[in-house]
Amino acid sequence: MTTARALWTIARGQCEIRTESLAAPNADQALIRTHATGISRGTERLVLAGRVPESQHDAMRCPLQGGKFPFPVKYGYSAVGTVEDGPDHLRDRRVFCLHPHQDRFLAPAAMCIPVPDDVPDARAVLAANMETAVNVLWDARPLAGERALVIGAGVVGLLVACLLARIPGMDVAICDIDPRRRATAEALGARFTPPEDAPANRDLVIHASADPAGLRRALELCGFEARIVEASWFGDRDASLPLGEAFHAKRLSIVSTQVGAVAPAMRGRRTHGERMALALSLLADPRLDALVGPATRFEDLPAAMPGLLNPPPGALAPLCPLVTYAA
Repeated sequence: MTTARALWTIARGQCEIRTESLAAPNADQALIRTHATGISRGTERLVLAGRVPESQHDAMRCPLQGGKFPFPVKYGYSAVGTVEDGPDHLRDRRVFCLHPHQDRFLAPAAMCIPVPDDVPDARAVLAANMETAVNVLWDARPLAGERALVIGAGVVGLLVACLLARIPGMDVAICDIDPRRRATAEALGARFTPPEDAPANRDLVIHASADPAGLRRALELCGFEARIVEASWFGDRDASLPLGEAFHAKRLSIVSTQVGAVAPAMRGRRTHGERMALALSLLADPRLDALVGPATRFEDLPAAMPGLLNPPPGALAPLCPLVTYAA
C-alpha cells in the first residue's frame, strides 16, 4: 500500500492537504511519482470560489477528480511525473496526466502520455493549456494571410497567438488590459496592443479574456463575415452582447470552443491522446518558459493558493503557477 498526499478545496477560499492510501496498480494502471503540476488559474479560481454552476458540475469534472462540487473537491489537470509501476512501455518514463495536485497517484495507463525528452517538467505542465490552444485552432480553422486578433493575454491566449504566428502570412495581434504582458506576447511572435488601440477589420478573433467586455470588443473589431471563437468560460456569470448593432449587418459568426471534445475539424481523425501528444510536442519551444511560474512547494500550496489565484490589486497575475514536489 502506497501513501499519497493531495490538495483538497474544502470551502470557499480554503484548501488543505489530505493523506490517502493507494492500492497496487492493476494491469491497466500506472503509479506515478509527481515532479510538478501546473495551476490553471481561470478554472481553478472558479473552483476555489465555489462558482462552478450546478448545471455544469458533471461537465466540469476532471477525469480523475476526487469529491464533488462545490466542496470538498480534489481538482486540477496538469501533472508531470515518472511512472514507478505499471505497463512495461511506461515504466520509468516521464508522463503527463490529467490529474489533481497530488504527490503520487494512480491513473489509467491510457491517460499517461510520454513527455518528449526536449520538454522539461516545468514546461510540460502547460500541456493541458496547449491542448486547449490546439483545439481552439482546430475550431477556428485559420487561413494563411488572415488578419487575426486574440483578446486576452492569459496563458491560453498567448499560446493561441504563438500558434497563429506560425501560419504563413498571418497578421497576429493580441490585446490585453495589462501592458506588462507586452514583452511576453512579442517574444511569442504577436503584436501587442491595449484594447482601445486594437486593430479593426479582423477576419478571425479569438476571445480568451474571460470578461464579457472583451467579447463585446471582439464584435466591434470584426470585419465582414468574420468569425469569433469564444475560448473563455464565464462560470456562473452572464455575458450580455450588443447583437442588435453590426452583428447581423456584418454577418458575423460566434462559435464556442471547449477542450472536452475534439473539434469537429479533426473529430474522428485524432483521438484525445493524439491531440495531447501533439500539444506536448509543441512545447519544445523554449520561449514558452516565460509562461510558467512562480514555483511553489506542494507543502506550501494550501496557504499560497488563494494569493496565486487572486493576487493583490495592482500585482501582475502569474500565467501558469508551478507546483514542485520533493524527489
